[in-house]
Amino acid sequence: MPSFDKPTDHRMPQDAQSADSRSVTEAALFEAFGGVRGMVETTVPGLVFVAIYTVKRDIHVAAIAALGLSLVLGLARLVRKDTLKHAFSGVFGVAFGAVFAMMSGDAKNFYLPGMLYSLGLAIAYIVSSIVGYPLMGLILGPVFKENLSWRTRNPGRKVAYTKASWAWGLILLAKSAILFPLYWWGDATQLGWVKVALGIPPMLLSVYLTWIFLSKAPPPIDVFAEMEAAEQAEREAKANAAAR
Repeated sequence: MPSFDKPTDHRMPQDAQSADSRSVTEAALFEAFGGVRGMVETTVPGLVFVAIYTVKRDIHVAAIAALGLSLVLGLARLVRKDTLKHAFSGVFGVAFGAVFAMMSGDAKNFYLPGMLYSLGLAIAYIVSSIVGYPLMGLILGPVFKENLSWRTRNPGRKVAYTKASWAWGLILLAKSAILFPLYWWGDATQLGWVKVALGIPPMLLSVYLTWIFLSKAPPPIDVFAEMEAAEQAEREAKANAAAR
């Protein structure tokens, strides 16, 4: 996996720069979205819930089993000293769904918090793109160590982040357009199995499109390296002034 603080060498051949940009983009996306493992951790508890509910028709047993599995996945990351943000988001999402389903007595409500979150995220991606602060840039800017430099100093990357945010927003809207009618008019097992089926593929498509857009964009401006260089130059100037 390449280092994020590797400086861009503008003297490199164009093909080499392009390959380096792709590898850095792959690593950044893996870090930001948790890779395949992160997708599994957010999908498998829902699979366990719908599988147990399909067989047992017991909301409490299914919800507790799903929540227990989510906690085990989180503890496994803790033991391995891996990043916990994806596991925690999964645990909280499953916990909200489990409590909501058990309190309401409707198994479909296990999925409602996640559906509302996806819909809200879709709207955020689209609105942020319209107002000129694409959410994908806000998410990935710190990962690439460019912060908000892409807005004013690197317009090619702003275009890429805008395209990626539109892609995420539209894909999540399409997912919501499938799930919410099932929530209103379908039964819990139909909703559950369709939601599981729509767990990983839309995210893989979104990540792939993001990788395509960013790998073709100009390289990020490492603002942290710039600040370090400025501080070093300032220290050297003070040292030279003191030596005189």
